Amino acid sequence: MILPVAKLGTLLLKTMSKPIASRLKTEASRHPKFRQLIINLAQANHRISTNIQRRVYGHATNVEIRPLNEEKAVQAAADLIGELFVFSVAGAAVIFEVQRSARSEARKEEARKNEIEAIRQKEDQLAEEILTMKQKLSELERLANSRGLSGLFRSSSVPDQIKPT
Repeated sequence: MILPVAKLGTLLLKTMSKPIASRLKTEASRHPKFRQLIINLAQANHRISTNIQRRVYGHATNVEIRPLNEEKAVQAAADLIGELFVFSVAGAAVIFEVQRSARSEARKEEARKNEIEAIRQKEDQLAEEILTMKQKLSELERLANSRGLSGLFRSSSVPDQIKPT
């Protein structure tokens, strides 16, 4: 029952993170200091991705890369921030799910270990009871032999002697 509720909760969290990411994008473009920070972030991202693309396609990488204009940089950085936020929420949900699953498996493993230990203890107890029974049987056989009643307590593990006819 808890598994569907947890999955539904993580889906709800991811869905709710998208409007929050959108709001974060609009706020990021309004504040001057943060705006300059995200412009620098977008320019750096643009340079790195352009260099990677040039290397992949075998083009020259020592060419100067033209920077994005300010509005494109703000939009690119705001999109990047929004996507990072959604990705972070989804990643946190996955981590939570994995940890929950690991805890569940650990509880199951502990229960299995306890069950195995109980079986071993029961086995040891039964082995002790068998040993005690064997000792009592030996004592009874010894008493029977001393009183001449050896035929009554013949053990099934001791074969009958064959008498010649």
